Amino acid sequence: MTGKKVLLVEGPDDEHVLKHICGNRGIPHLDDIKSHGGVEKLLDSMPVRLKASEDGDIVGVVIDADTDVAARWQSLRDRLIRVGYTDVPGSPAPEGTILDPPAGTLLPRVGVWIMPDNQIKGILEDFLRFLLPARSPLFDHIVTSVATIPAGERRFSQLAEPKVLIHTWLAWQEEPGKPLGTAITARYLDPAVAQVDVLVSWLKRLFFP
Repeated sequence: MTGKKVLLVEGPDDEHVLKHICGNRGIPHLDDIKSHGGVEKLLDSMPVRLKASEDGDIVGVVIDADTDVAARWQSLRDRLIRVGYTDVPGSPAPEGTILDPPAGTLLPRVGVWIMPDNQIKGILEDFLRFLLPARSPLFDHIVTSVATIPAGERRFSQLAEPKVLIHTWLAWQEEPGKPLGTAITARYLDPAVAQVDVLVSWLKRLFFP
């Protein structure tokens, strides 16, 4: 019996972005893209999901690096080792990590992608910045506008700045304020860039080897 193909993500924005990338780039059907309401809930539930897998299951994990990609990887690596995976590398593969199930176990084939690119700190919106037009005067203006917000009026953290930039970009389009996923289909964010190629390759290698 063919197992389930499941992608675990932090929240609804990740879920919708991944669904629209899969749809626009011809990724075959996944059984579920499941959001968890935050990074801690995803980390806590991941070992449970892996141990509850049935024969043939494949589980992907997409998670933000936030401020430290090495620390995020270590938290994932520790959980994978405790569950029973062997030969977990000391750092994530730049092209996305894939681990086959250890012999003699019912653990699933598992993959990990750390946003934005498995190598630098950041979040989903840092990945989406790759999908913006190169050398865009409009986006340059957005960056300058955000950088010159008076200190007393800057109401978001440094970590949240990529969200501000992307959502301002979407607010200034022909149809303002499209959600992240539908913005990809509308081509306000371009899913055909090289950085998406790497993510799509990881998804295909993981789920459809």
